[in-house]
Amino acid sequence: MKPEYDFSQGKQGAIDPTSPGKTRITIRLDDDILEWFRSQVHAVGGGNYQSLINKALREYIQHREESLEQILRRVLREELHNLR
Repeated sequence: MKPEYDFSQGKQGAIDPTSPGKTRITIRLDDDILEWFRSQVHAVGGGNYQSLINKALREYIQHREESLEQILRRVLREELHNLR
């Protein structure tokens, strides 16, 4: 290392601070899954594939928590909307 480099004011850790309500993690995903999310973001002209993964996980959780009645109502609304 060159002696003219001064790291006395340097900080350890992540460069980008984590937003409140978010947690930085390491996760292993299959290559094809990650590529699919990246391609979806690319297809719409950019964005953040991690946000898309977060949205997909949130939707999955919400649908798992829905009662049968809620699911039927949602599906019927979607189908009626598509008929228009």
